[in-house]
Amino acid sequence: MMFDSPLPQVTVEELAHKIAACEDLQLVDVREVWEVETAGLPGFIVLPMSDYAQWSGEIHDRLDAAKETLVLCHHGMRSAQMCRWLTQQGFTQVKNIAGGIDAYAIAVDRSMPRY
Repeated sequence: MMFDSPLPQVTVEELAHKIAACEDLQLVDVREVWEVETAGLPGFIVLPMSDYAQWSGEIHDRLDAAKETLVLCHHGMRSAQMCRWLTQQGFTQVKNIAGGIDAYAIAVDRSMPRY
């Protein structure tokens, strides 16, 4: 039986540090637009999983496969799926944001709405 290798991850604290340090990152949010409007972070490219058919064919036009790419969702499940898919598309520096925006609201920005 084959097991997927563990997915590289960053904590929400590491994410906040990377954003504050203005690191050259590619930030992707795979949540629905209403979720991003409820609790979003600036600088993220919003590619909702429900709109996969619309953006999947253009992924190499929209994102740089060689750039460090951090993927966000609500709790970390949809972003993990996106990370695996991006890796299959040849992206080399993909990391899942562990715990998603909910963990960010708990650990980094307590003023952020939770849903």
